[in-house]
Amino acid sequence: SAEDVIEALGSVPAPRQRPRPLPDIAALPAPAPRKLADAAALHRQILDRLGPSPLAEDQLMRDLAAPATDVAPILTELELEGSIRREPGGLLARAN
Repeated sequence: SAEDVIEALGSVPAPRQRPRPLPDIAALPAPAPRKLADAAALHRQILDRLGPSPLAEDQLMRDLAAPATDVAPILTELELEGSIRREPGGLLARAN
């Protein structure tokens, strides 16, 4: 029965696990800082490209020829300030 299994497992000593060492933070690459002018230009390009009709986020990145690491933080900023809205299916639209 299940009680027999639990009893049997309870009498077996648990194996000792050695904790995994944490990565050396100094060895991790630091993200490249964004230049304010570059961020502002990308911000403007995103708003110019988006309209009231939804556009797929990956299509927006292709249209801008910009990597997701550059576009994603700006999309988050725009969403938080209410300039754009996210819709189901990974779609983005400019907020009215």
